[in-house]
Amino acid sequence: MEFIKYIEINPSKRFGQPSIIGTRISVADVLNWLASGMSKEEIISDFPELSLESINACLFFAATREKQLGIAS
Repeated sequence: MEFIKYIEINPSKRFGQPSIIGTRISVADVLNWLASGMSKEEIISDFPELSLESINACLFFAATREKQLGIAS
């Protein structure tokens, strides 16, 4: 997946946190909602500016970053 289509890092937006392009929603926001038990459908219902693809991009971004940091085994 090419998460670059959905995620940007802009120093002037959300203090440079990775965010969904065209929104002020950070990758961390999406991951926290998922971790708290919200389904992807619930997130999209609450935040219609998001899509299934943008949520999946957040998951892929986090997995890729974890792998790059050497945390994953």
